[in-house]
Amino acid sequence: MSGPVNGAVGDAVDGGGPAAAPIRVLVVDDHDVLASSLAAVLDQEPDLLSVGVAATLERARALIRTAAPDVVLLDHRLPDGDGVAAIGELLALRSGLRVVVLTASSADHVLVAAIEAGAAGFLSKTRSLAEVTAAVRAAASGEAVISPELLARLLPRLQRDGRPPHEALTGREREVLGLVAGGLTNAAIAEQLVVSVHTVRNHVANLSAKLGAHSKLEALSIAVREGLLPDR
Repeated sequence: MSGPVNGAVGDAVDGGGPAAAPIRVLVVDDHDVLASSLAAVLDQEPDLLSVGVAATLERARALIRTAAPDVVLLDHRLPDGDGVAAIGELLALRSGLRVVVLTASSADHVLVAAIEAGAAGFLSKTRSLAEVTAAVRAAASGEAVISPELLARLLPRLQRDGRPPHEALTGREREVLGLVAGGLTNAAIAEQLVVSVHTVRNHVANLSAKLGAHSKLEALSIAVREGLLPDR
């Protein structure tokens, strides 16, 4: 794995204060060498912890229930099913779970399907191990693991159906949502709005809850469907 990660990986770890519990990560991939390498690298990081490796969706479901991961690195193609198609089911097994799709595919329809299913982002299998750990931290902190360029390419392909929103967003929440659509990290949004990163995280959490979204990317998908974003 080599090359830059496609992801907004800033603002992933807060500085200062007591040491936080490590981010618990489950690797779901049927390529033994890759999965074992990822798990080993995760365990070398003081703030990350591998809680298991699964080669199938069936095993992944069991480990999500018993090992309580915070982040799942999920292969797109698995022996017993399509990882992207299973995202919604996996998210339902654990509140607050983040799923980052591991994929060798750059096909727009695969990436759009992952966004609409609730993925926190994507990680190409060509990326370096160090960049994988950065992406895990970003996903755990609520960032979208996707480059602004890729986000701009995919947004027009999300489904639009004009349904009314679940609950009205405030003006500030709409403003934050628009900045998220521009590919900005929480830190960049905070700087632009002259507020704290904590305040931005609260806005993102509130608008995601109102939209019934599991991630920033899914919130954008729902916002597009419901006409909450201006034409870009």
